[in-house]
Amino acid sequence: MKRYFLSAETLNVHLTEWGEKGLPVIFCLHGLGSTSLSFIELAEQLKERYRVIAVDAPGHGKTPPFVHAEEYEMPHMARWVNKIINNLQIDRFYFLSHSWGSFVALYYLYYYSDRVLGCILIDGGYQTKRLGNQSMEEEVSFYNKDFEEYVDSWEGFLEEAVYGSVVRRSSLLDLAAKDLALEREGKFYWHARGKTAGYIIKAMHKHETMDIYDALPPNIILLRATLPESLQEQRNRTSTIFKEKTKSTVKYIPETTHMLHWDNPEIIVNEIESNWK
Repeated sequence: MKRYFLSAETLNVHLTEWGEKGLPVIFCLHGLGSTSLSFIELAEQLKERYRVIAVDAPGHGKTPPFVHAEEYEMPHMARWVNKIINNLQIDRFYFLSHSWGSFVALYYLYYYSDRVLGCILIDGGYQTKRLGNQSMEEEVSFYNKDFEEYVDSWEGFLEEAVYGSVVRRSSLLDLAAKDLALEREGKFYWHARGKTAGYIIKAMHKHETMDIYDALPPNIILLRATLPESLQEQRNRTSTIFKEKTKSTVKYIPETTHMLHWDNPEIIVNEIESNWK
């Protein structure tokens, strides 16, 4: 594993990479509040067969935030990802994304589908805001507050950030957790700030993935969480629309939460090895 910085537009972007040059490339984009190490368990299993490149999104990990809210909007984020791909001198690649990263991935496919050999969405991209239960204002307010709160101990932060819903522990997830934390005077905060989260939520509401479903290529696989049960009805509704409109493959993964790649990383690895030859 190596970690380094790369210039893309006005930002000095932080990336984590596994595997050797010359291998097929998997480009990874994490969810809101996470970092490139979100994919560490997957990459460690894939690094002999793929070059896995994961990016810290703006305002996450060691990548500084964008200055303006408009820079988090989906068309700009797609162009930003493409700039990174160009700077890495990658022609074509596989796209692996989680949560918010999958919303960006779908917009990337909309603009640059010829560069993507295949795309796996980890429980993301299909949760349309238009059919959600919260207004933009309510959701922005929640994330602004949530990302500014803190925990009084490292163990408490681990429980809050990683192991609250994941039933197993691992040294690699412990390492990923360290990337999520910002420590100040013995208090542990999320490294991503409320302002960044608010900008991202606004962007997701402004640029609806539903509006581009019909224009997306069919080489998409959505791996969908099934827990908690309270979200099943809404997930069924939106994932059905996604499948019908995009003609993509949707797979429901039993006993997994939104952090599906932490609950059961082998599922993701098997999907990659089965579909991305």
